[in-house]
Amino acid sequence: MSSDPSPRGAAPAYDDAEKGVSDSVVVYPVDKKASAFPVDEKNAVFVNEKKDGAPFQAPQVKRDPYALVKGAPKHEASKWTVFLLWYNMYRKLFTIAFTVNIIMFGFAVSGHWHYATMYAGAFAVANFNTALLVRNEIFGRFLYLFCNTFFAKWAPLWFRLTCTNVLQHLGGIHTGCAVSGIIWITYKVVNTYRNLVNENNAILVVGLLTNVTLIITAVAAFPWVRNTHHNVFERNHRFAGWTALFLTWAFTIMGDLYHPDNKTWVPDGRHLVRQQDFWFVMLMTTWIVLPWICTREVPVDIELPSPKVAVLRFRRGMQQGLLARISRSAVKEYHAFGIISEGPHAKYHYLICGVQGDFTRSLVNDPPKTLWTRELKFAGISNTSPLYKRGIRICTGTGIGAALSTCSDQEKTFGPTISGLIHRHVEPERLLLWDSKARGGRPDTMKILKDVYKSWNAEGPDRVSRPLAVVFITSNYIGNTEMMQVGSLGGCAAMSVLTVLVRRDARKLGSRASAPSGIS
Repeated sequence: MSSDPSPRGAAPAYDDAEKGVSDSVVVYPVDKKASAFPVDEKNAVFVNEKKDGAPFQAPQVKRDPYALVKGAPKHEASKWTVFLLWYNMYRKLFTIAFTVNIIMFGFAVSGHWHYATMYAGAFAVANFNTALLVRNEIFGRFLYLFCNTFFAKWAPLWFRLTCTNVLQHLGGIHTGCAVSGIIWITYKVVNTYRNLVNENNAILVVGLLTNVTLIITAVAAFPWVRNTHHNVFERNHRFAGWTALFLTWAFTIMGDLYHPDNKTWVPDGRHLVRQQDFWFVMLMTTWIVLPWICTREVPVDIELPSPKVAVLRFRRGMQQGLLARISRSAVKEYHAFGIISEGPHAKYHYLICGVQGDFTRSLVNDPPKTLWTRELKFAGISNTSPLYKRGIRICTGTGIGAALSTCSDQEKTFGPTISGLIHRHVEPERLLLWDSKARGGRPDTMKILKDVYKSWNAEGPDRVSRPLAVVFITSNYIGNTEMMQVGSLGGCAAMSVLTVLVRRDARKLGSRASAPSGIS
């Protein structure tokens, strides 16, 4: 980050296209004394619901017909439906990757496959290669581009839904191969110990260190750690993973250069490059390094329309369906946000960061001049929208960018810049922004979704025997689960396939317009 101690001036003036629906846009300077919110946010910024909220009486409003009725019975999904939603494509891909490896491992340990026993290290790094490749952002962009180029619109709907489903859940392959790789390298270390008479002690020590470091890397990625202690996950998974990479190099090279027959080291480069595990580790290193080549420290303008939200503006436009990772540091924890842009031709793209944790709170209290990001953005699941002719998107919460959620006073909360992007690009008849105060309660999302599906004529053949709807949902875990379960009851079979974004998108879901719209 820049070490310039001088206070930052106001951001460049927004032109008419960026200004939105207001005559002006307030951009806060980064002078802590003049613009930062008080440190004691509980007392000075956020409302104390018990103390300050008690005297407030909400105005009488007419209940919207789509508002949820308190005490209304909830739809209960069958156990089979719950299981199908739980056993999603992520778990299916994990099962396939892990099962294939366990079968091979069984043949190896039972003595029926001597090759696998002899080259257990190669099987380990081959699995790590696959795990890293499917998580590689450049490879991911290629997969999305391939599917969007060759299968858009014409392929059977079930096939396009499967493409989207697999792309969304590639993490199942990542996890399955990573766990399998740890099993294989453990097998390699155990065999080294068994043959310690002919092996070198240094190889065994490095192998044990590699094994332990890989286990720490995997444990740091457990859902409970990742979801409840994000910084712990980021730092341990990244730095322990890099440490494991260096140790893997050492373990591989030492194993290839040591001859157990005569118990000597033979530093033969030609022999080393002929070993398959050497090239597997080389590829593994490439997949790790490639995304970091695109990492840059870039200037950012921050608009603070409310104490709850920071709107980040970066230079250059973006296509739809991309996400950005940003950080205050080059190598520490990165946070992903959906990108809002009018398209590749635009001057800027935006990120909406709701105050939810230390990082997002610091964007409001101490807005930075620059942030670290990867200039090559990674594709989000909504990037597959060109595959479909017509569809429905639903989104809730600030995480979906500009859908504006169920907050009241949406323009005051998110500012005229984001509101302007919505109202300039989405016709009123295709837009539903839900204000829970104005409409008399939270929305009955499924009732709205069913009516929108009928009126919008969302893509879905064979509606009589098996009605399908192209529905993208982005919400929190509970919101996703509820809508998926009720959607399955209501006949929207594809809702068990796509769990990404809740909003009613452009006139055709495959259009390149990325201006936000939606049921939120």
